[in-house]
Amino acid sequence: MRELEQRFPNEIAIVGVHSGKYHAERATERIRDAVNRLGVAHPVVNDRQFRVWRSYAVNAWPTLQIVDPTGRVIGGHAGEFTADRLTPVIEQLIEAFGSAGQLVRTRLPETLDQPAIPPGLLRYPGKVELDGERIAIADSGHHRVLAGRLTDDGLSARIDRVLGSGEPAFRDGVNGAFNSPQGITFAADRLYVADSGNHAVRTVDLRSGVIGTLAGTGHQLRNTADLETGAMSSPWDVAVADGMLYIAMAGVHQLWSIELDTGIGMRHSGSQREDIVDGEHFDAALAQPMGVLAHRDKLYFVDAESSAVRVADREQDGRVETITGTGLFDFGDIDGIGDAVRMQHQQGMARHRDGRLLVADSYNDALKWVDPSTRRAETWVREFHEPGGVACGERFAYVADTNAHRIAMVEYGSQEIRELRLEL
Repeated sequence: MRELEQRFPNEIAIVGVHSGKYHAERATERIRDAVNRLGVAHPVVNDRQFRVWRSYAVNAWPTLQIVDPTGRVIGGHAGEFTADRLTPVIEQLIEAFGSAGQLVRTRLPETLDQPAIPPGLLRYPGKVELDGERIAIADSGHHRVLAGRLTDDGLSARIDRVLGSGEPAFRDGVNGAFNSPQGITFAADRLYVADSGNHAVRTVDLRSGVIGTLAGTGHQLRNTADLETGAMSSPWDVAVADGMLYIAMAGVHQLWSIELDTGIGMRHSGSQREDIVDGEHFDAALAQPMGVLAHRDKLYFVDAESSAVRVADREQDGRVETITGTGLFDFGDIDGIGDAVRMQHQQGMARHRDGRLLVADSYNDALKWVDPSTRRAETWVREFHEPGGVACGERFAYVADTNAHRIAMVEYGSQEIRELRLEL
């Protein structure tokens, strides 16, 4: 839709209608934050009771409806689409209604409501990563990555490098640029970054500050031709183990892997069908994986759209299994064991030294412990603002508290929540 707005700024008016699947998505405050986070400038309706959805006979996300200048619905499309496919249709409508004198060529004013919590040094940080005393933060809303070191007490971080221009772009080099970066992982003196807005995996040389591209073309994977050129679709998190980079490829509901020595990439898990189905790697169905970590011979990941915590073997002939989560429309806020557990659109996870997984239960504004051996899940702390990422340190868990524009810290013993001080 952004491409269409740019192509026809004075001829079309776009109105977004948000009919939220999750309970949390029906809160106007959260929608306002999402609109700001994504840079959406057109009006968005909170269709919390699905009234607009029903009046237009919608039955799938996303659905496009074209309304002509007289108010008639003249066409619709359910599912993904591209601006190139719609452009000829819009050009024909502009010609027809322009010739009839029924087209008003006036650009709508672009206005953004201010978020409830104003951004500061950080703006909608998506992920945080630790490697001993080293810390990296995906300052997603500022389209940059911050890298530095924690102080001895873990209460502050000295930022040594600000990586990225601050504007969304796809550019390598010392003055390189990101577009809404998300997951990050350390590998010696290098960072690997899931550059979600650019649909690419980027590299950062921490000694020189040079940004490079490991995989991806800067354009979203839409078809077989795109795949053959090396395109990706919304990589959201990355993990490194034994010379392999693993990618949570949210846009196509899969896990991918890249051999770092050869640069050869391949599908690791997921049939590309959006669902929660266990089985051998290519038979299993995933649903928008947004967080992944590697430990020994396993990949642990969170499937946001099925509100699930899952695990995949790292071996190519392995399987995908589910720890918690039961269906695409089974979500809530219930602790328990196995299939009794309900979470809501988890986006990040980390492994504590005791073997438990700490999950950012994003739409429940909480951190929850999940034991992968017993499948037990229990709430640890709340009072966050849609946390997107988490990392486990020695004394504290560090949280990318996305809609609060901060990195929060939780002390394991006291469960006290503080804000990490950042020193540039």
